[in-house]
Amino acid sequence: MPTFVTIGYGDRAGYDKTPQVLRDAAHKQDAVLQRRGAVMGVAGDPVQVRNTNAASLETSAGPFMQAHLPVAGFAIIEATNIEEAIKLVSGTPCAVANGVVEIWPLESPE
Repeated sequence: MPTFVTIGYGDRAGYDKTPQVLRDAAHKQDAVLQRRGAVMGVAGDPVQVRNTNAASLETSAGPFMQAHLPVAGFAIIEATNIEEAIKLVSGTPCAVANGVVEIWPLESPE
């Protein structure tokens, strides 16, 4: 079955202004994904790693990418196709609580 990486973006203000009944339903959808085997997590503080020519290791705190909303969390899910993946994440907290979820097909390295 195809695997997808999801990235949820959202902030506390957007979450807090979403009605409690919708937030509760969204957390139930997260539980459904976890029962299906999804690996989920809340985003912590990122670290950038560079090792140019495998000779110059550098690290720096903070995200490399910038977005309108902060990264809130990640999940790795399985779905039969992108349409099912969309359906599965459309009811999750970031999707319903004034955020957004990106879905990235995880392809095998060549």
